[in-house]
Amino acid sequence: MNDKFGKTGLKAPFDTDKLDRLMDEAGLDVLIATSRHNVQYLLGGYRFFFFDVMEAIGTSRYLPAVIYQKGHPENAAYIGNRMEGFERELGSIWTPIVETASWGTIDAIGLVIDYLRKLGGNARRVGIEAGFMPADAKDVLAGHSGFELCEAHFVLERLRAAKSPGEIELIRQASERVVDAMAATFKACAPGMTKRDIVQRLKREEHERDLVFEYCLIAAGTSHNRAPSDQRLEEGDVISLDSGGNYRGYIGDLSRMGVLGEPDNELCELLDEVETIQQAARRAIRPGALGGDVIAAGEAAVKTSVHRTVLDFTAHGIGLVSHEAPRLTARGPVPYAPYDADRALERGMVISVETTLLHATRGYIKLEDTLIVSDGSWEAPGDSCRRWNSSDCSQAKSGL
Repeated sequence: MNDKFGKTGLKAPFDTDKLDRLMDEAGLDVLIATSRHNVQYLLGGYRFFFFDVMEAIGTSRYLPAVIYQKGHPENAAYIGNRMEGFERELGSIWTPIVETASWGTIDAIGLVIDYLRKLGGNARRVGIEAGFMPADAKDVLAGHSGFELCEAHFVLERLRAAKSPGEIELIRQASERVVDAMAATFKACAPGMTKRDIVQRLKREEHERDLVFEYCLIAAGTSHNRAPSDQRLEEGDVISLDSGGNYRGYIGDLSRMGVLGEPDNELCELLDEVETIQQAARRAIRPGALGGDVIAAGEAAVKTSVHRTVLDFTAHGIGLVSHEAPRLTARGPVPYAPYDADRALERGMVISVETTLLHATRGYIKLEDTLIVSDGSWEAPGDSCRRWNSSDCSQAKSGL
């Protein structure tokens, strides 16, 4: 290849043999990754700081692209924004070919097409992420003869299914920091605060822990509505926090419960019911177990509960995206085929396990935990604060 495009001789930060095999099974000659999460993965964690929050620029948008030819990691290329020349100078981008010359979608896809042509006849079947490629760019790409466009989402998801030790550490950090931020937020809750106030407090707590705050689903009192609102808290109200905090691209997504005051016996029993289901699902998680066993274990525990008609259980993969491989069920909140239901779980897979109890008079009660499939079993980062968390003001009133 022409070395004017960039550096040569660098090692890919992912398993190229695995990607080659997945592409071969899908019949792909080359793939183009354009989603932020897959670009980050293929570049070994690199994210361009300028577009880390917004992506609009002038009359178009930022469109990074990683091009990978099956069996030829030495031909891997990155198409980026002109300002990424700074990052190129710092050696932040590993691909042997780097072209930082685009501003919008059309010129970016033009550079992609130019490079595909350089690959010649070995780049006929081209995998793209259709859901993450702008329509104008896809139209330009599809308009060039010689390319057969195919979906590459599944190939890239399977590549990421089992996390590396480095990824596991980022997920561990994300999970622990989210729970730590929730614990601090529960302590600050007080009667008269609104749900919006609590979400803003959680946002500040996550920022202080070097997390990018993504969202918080919050329920309070007897309501099951989980949108931030001007609803004010009263003494004795339960509070459900379900938040996603992003640490260097990886999601910490957990749910914990709080109360303004001390939990009574009924609240403790209700949370115990949720915990029983969570633990039943955990016992099914280990390398070699079928993915569907996790769902079956949780659902079986639900059926034995006196509250089964108001209980909801699910489990799903998590990592760079809040719902990704392993795909355990088709009945979850995000619909997809349960590819991993009858396949063995692998070491390094990460699973979010969540149980919700929608009580008519006591409110929205939920636990969501992150489980990492490890040697022989699992580990659960951020596994604290799983009982009722009381506010400092209620403790002060009771003399604690």
